[in-house]
This record gives sequence, structure tokens and C-alpha cells, in this order.
Amino acid sequence: MKIASWNVNSIRARVDHVTAWLKARKPDVLLQELKGTEFPATVFEDLGYESVAVTQKTYNGVAILSRHPIETVNTTLAGDEADSHARFLETTIMGIRVVNIYLPNGNPVGSDKFAYKLAWMDRLNKEMSAWRRENVPVLIGGDFNVIPDDIDCHKPSSWVHDALFQPEPRARYRALLSLGYTDAFRSLHPGEAGQFTFWDYFRQAFEHNRGIRIDHFLLSPRLAERVKSCEIDLEPRAQEKPSDHAPIIVELQ
Repeated sequence: MKIASWNVNSIRARVDHVTAWLKARKPDVLLQELKGTEFPATVFEDLGYESVAVTQKTYNGVAILSRHPIETVNTTLAGDEADSHARFLETTIMGIRVVNIYLPNGNPVGSDKFAYKLAWMDRLNKEMSAWRRENVPVLIGGDFNVIPDDIDCHKPSSWVHDALFQPEPRARYRALLSLGYTDAFRSLHPGEAGQFTFWDYFRQAFEHNRGIRIDHFLLSPRLAERVKSCEIDLEPRAQEKPSDHAPIIVELQ
């Protein structure tokens, strides 16, 4: 089973990118962060994918495409009824709890946005802790907006003032792992530098591989033992008018 995650940075602008990539790579499941109020479900139906989407005007928005039946469980992260951001989608696919998240960016540091980021991660921790107590395999994927370690960015000194690199979100990311979840990519590529999922559009960041790794798959133990591979597909980032993120793909035995 092949599951991918891709922050496409506007599905409206890049629907052709996504359809071409689906035809070429043929994942069983694709998690997307999409930005927008409308999701072109019929386009993906023609390719054999059913879909579920949670949308929001201008910002945010998440969707899951699947070749297999999707059961929607939750479209909001528990813990804050006033939170209207479209950042969370919990489903069941082929007996796996598949969760797509778009974690808040949090910039600037010290602002309400940063406090929201930390509170959101605390809420996610509670949900992931509860899922661990259930006898269901769990996969959480998406744009976490967290650089876990110094090795996950080209130049740490360039990020010391950014919310993605602060000690508080990084500690909360480690806390998710301490619940028993595995960072799929890092588990298969320990100590491997220069592996990124995001590159800024400016100063030829992609061409010089000045990037960061912020798109992740966290797997519960039952799934972690089934991981066959986890790779970052650089090809879509090299296209014209690309997303600033590249897809990450995990394959389960």
C-alpha cells in the first residue's frame, strides 16, 4: 500500500500537476493540503480516486484521495470548538486510521499565531495518545510545519528566529514520538542530511538544495513494522510553477 502526502499550495493552480503525478506514481492514497474553498472531486473520480475534503476560503484546506473506500471519522481536531481552521481530516481506509493534518505555521514567534500552534500541537498529542490506546493502526501525515532537528534544514542559523525551528514545537514533535509513533522517513534514513520537502521560491533555493524537512509521516507501532520504504519525490518541485513542497511517499508491506 502506497500512501503519499503533498502540500500542493493551491489545488486550483496545480490540479494539472496533481493529476499528472497521480497517473505517473499511482499511489493508493494521497493526502493533500490545498488552500481553497472548492475541491475538484470529479477530476479525481475520473482517475479512480474517491475523495474527502475540508475546505476554507483562501487559507488551509485538507483532502484525502483514495483508490479504496474512505470512511470519514472527524473533520476537526478535538479540544477547541471555536477553532474553524480547515487543518484536520481523520478517516479510515483499509482498516488504517489515516489522518491528514496541516499544522499551523506559527509565525511570528511570540504572537497569538505561535500560541495557537503550540495549543494545536497539544490537542494533537491528546488525540494521538488516545489512538495509541486503541487496537487500530494509525498513520498521521501532512505538513507539520516543524523542523524536527538541525539535520532537517540546510542552514540552522537561517531558521533560529522562525516558528518552525523553535524549541517549543520541536519538543512537542518529540513528545509525539515518545507516545510510540515513528517518523517513517527518518527511521529509514538515519543521519542522512540534505533530505528536504520544502524549498523557498526565492534565491534558487531548490536548485541549491537549501530546504527544510517539514512534511512527515508518523506511524503507530503496528504500521511502523510494515514500512518498506519512504521517499521524497523531487521531480514535481522541478517543474514550472511548482508547489514549494515535494510529495513524500511511504510504502507499507
